[in-house]
Amino acid sequence: MAYGRWDRGPYGLRMKRANLLCAGIVAAFAALLVGAAPPNFVPRFAHWIDGTGSTEPETQVQRIDADSFVIRQSVKTNFEAPFLYLLFGTDRALLIDSGAGGLKIRPVVDRVIADWRARNQGRPVRLIVAHSHSHGDHHGGDEEFRDRPDTELVGLQPQQVAAFFGIRDWPNAIGRYDLGNRVLDIVPTPGHEPAHIMIYDARTRLMFSGDMLYPGRLYVPRDRFDVFRASAVRLVDFAKTHPVRALLGAHIEMTTTPGQDYPMEAAAHPSEHGLALPPSAIEELEKATARAKSPAEIDRHADFVIYPVAPKPV
Repeated sequence: MAYGRWDRGPYGLRMKRANLLCAGIVAAFAALLVGAAPPNFVPRFAHWIDGTGSTEPETQVQRIDADSFVIRQSVKTNFEAPFLYLLFGTDRALLIDSGAGGLKIRPVVDRVIADWRARNQGRPVRLIVAHSHSHGDHHGGDEEFRDRPDTELVGLQPQQVAAFFGIRDWPNAIGRYDLGNRVLDIVPTPGHEPAHIMIYDARTRLMFSGDMLYPGRLYVPRDRFDVFRASAVRLVDFAKTHPVRALLGAHIEMTTTPGQDYPMEAAAHPSEHGLALPPSAIEELEKATARAKSPAEIDRHADFVIYPVAPKPV
């Protein structure tokens, strides 16, 4: 199975030999190979499927590194066009979200797992299916995994998420989960939805940020805006002691024009914003929520839009 390559930018593997003679570049290149990328280094990917091609496949897989993969669901199968993440340790693999439905997602996940195992001497790996949060476009494929051998699905309620990840004081404490020589930090970030979490991977210094912070409309029920604001503060505090290279969220709804999003339920995403957000977006979000009026109003930024909505009926 072929995967797109993560474009490593100015420190890419295609550097000319002559450039490596520069000591500064050599040092940066070596640091990247061991995972210690410069603090403001933002990952870039090959062009994502965006609904503009007539023969677009249902999914696209790109590799971050040998143990980390991104799966995008085509906007042609569901207007949400979500991103899923598959992270491998030595014993377990974590699938973050199972898609929005409208296709069979398990076959592509199984193929990535099979390829990973083939490259790792057939090592057995238990699959954990977790979710950034419980909205339907993030667990639409769960039923495909219920009868999958050596697989566990994490529940969708805050208490179920807290119990699985060992978070005793939800949402104030940070959970930890070991995939086998790869420990992830689980950061509760309710507000957008009560069970929302972000997942931080110290190996790649990436924060998988779900629907709380991504290049798009950050929907917040007006009656939960204070909870969302508290989560933004919690995220800033976490980032002070955990270096974040970039944030990878669950959607793209912004164009390459700063502050311009697509129409809701757009059937295609021409001129799409990149998937990754820089770590500076964390502080930008926290400052924006801190100064928000009450009731909060739509607040446009270059890379995201804070989008208050009416409370959901009980």
